[in-house]
Amino acid sequence: MDKKKIAKVLSFRYKIMAAILVVLAGGLVLLPKYQKQEGIKSEALLNHAISPERYISTDQISDKLISRDPSFILVDVRDEASYNDYTLPNAINIPLAKLFDDNSAPYLNQDQFDVVFFSNDNFHADQAWILCYRLGYKNLRVLKGGLNQWFNTIINPKIPSEDMPAEDFELYSTRKAASMFFGVAYQDQNVEKDMAISKPAPKKIITVAKKKKRPVEGGC
Repeated sequence: MDKKKIAKVLSFRYKIMAAILVVLAGGLVLLPKYQKQEGIKSEALLNHAISPERYISTDQISDKLISRDPSFILVDVRDEASYNDYTLPNAINIPLAKLFDDNSAPYLNQDQFDVVFFSNDNFHADQAWILCYRLGYKNLRVLKGGLNQWFNTIINPKIPSEDMPAEDFELYSTRKAASMFFGVAYQDQNVEKDMAISKPAPKKIITVAKKKKRPVEGGC
């Protein structure tokens, strides 16, 4: 690898790290002083923050919604007006500013469900993930790309070109069927009828009991 390519790779990595630090800084500013937790070191927080395993794709969420998978809770962290304008099926609204309200904890501090944060992109959802992880909450995920990615892949999937491999056409067919499930109407009347799937009933969310607050020192 020549020097220019090495410099370009290093520059890209530095930009990623800078973006992560900005997210961390923005998230920790919002964390109340009395909400400190013991045992979560900054190194562990950073390692988990840059791990791709905490993200879940729009295709995975689409499949879970269609199959009526009861194992997760969708949490829209945008403001109430944006939530009322459009959100994902069965999602609940907990704006970032209300993340630490007493009535939010039973939904976020979960042992029974995965909690999937989403916003228009990753930024606010990433902050929600960091803040809740900082509090010691488990089973936290972020919808990769947020609603922007949801529209680009599920609601309005791009038709593959003729020179693309068969896998891309199969993925497009799956996404097109999913878009029909979520209410998109196509002019093409030759779409197979079995692509239409009945919509699920709203899912009842079981919350954990509220925990008594107690001051804890330590941590970063």
